[in-house]
Amino acid sequence: MIIHVLGVPMDLGSGRRGVDMGPSAIRIAGVADRLRELGHKVVDDGNIVIKNMEELKVGNERARYLSEITRASALLARKVERIMERGHFPLVLGGDHSIAVGTVSGIAAFGQRQGKKLGLLWIDAHGDINTPETSPSGNIHGMPLAALLGFGARELTEIGGASPKIEARNIALLGIRSLDSGEKSRLKETGVQVHTMADIDRHGADQVMKKALARVTDGTDYVHVSFDLDAVDPTVAPGVGTPVKGGLDYREAHLIMEVIADAGVMTSLEMVEVNPILDQGNASAALAVELVQSAFGKKIL
Repeated sequence: MIIHVLGVPMDLGSGRRGVDMGPSAIRIAGVADRLRELGHKVVDDGNIVIKNMEELKVGNERARYLSEITRASALLARKVERIMERGHFPLVLGGDHSIAVGTVSGIAAFGQRQGKKLGLLWIDAHGDINTPETSPSGNIHGMPLAALLGFGARELTEIGGASPKIEARNIALLGIRSLDSGEKSRLKETGVQVHTMADIDRHGADQVMKKALARVTDGTDYVHVSFDLDAVDPTVAPGVGTPVKGGLDYREAHLIMEVIADAGVMTSLEMVEVNPILDQGNASAALAVELVQSAFGKKIL
């Protein structure tokens, strides 16, 4: 397999600086070499250039930095689409989770031309399904899933062509433990499958993953995995922008990725929200690399 690493040093969608250094931190932790050790060919496509916060106007306080996030997301979508056209694997490194609008829109655009459908496994502490109307903060990293479903700012929903990019019945959320009231309403309305940390506590990560994979592979041709490192408990991954207690432990996180590898259905992956400024000795980026390895087939034995 030929894996294309693409960095998106985006911090405009989050409320804290530093997450723009996430792609560099993950590279420093050795993601390319670790994947080559597993027998994959890795091509590093560098970073998308994104303007600094200091150069920009916030714009609409309900959707902060929307203009630059839209520009960068459209560029990302085109790059991801081109990787898919070559039959290669996009591995997108963030950056905050707003980048998922670009990643998934690019895959969806490619799929729509082929007459093929996309499933989405969203591993996160948060739902990220706010809109400018429901968001308490106006930070766009809490809105990408809504935009992909066709809700929210038109600038985001129209990236890469037709909207919605994905059907709610082909989405599964995993590791959820922090939802705003507007997100709870939208999740109920849309029927997106949600697996909370309470579900993982009750049934175990393996059983929950079976249900999630059944949902995202039902009638789909591609499966995108979007992994926000804040899904993992902050005692294990301290270097994230929006930590929430009670997340996945080390082995649960690895088991999820190992189950994905065993299923053999993943066609693209993004790893987001690594913030080196808040980290301890690049431990969170190192964990991100380990999880990527597990998703690409690294086993204990």
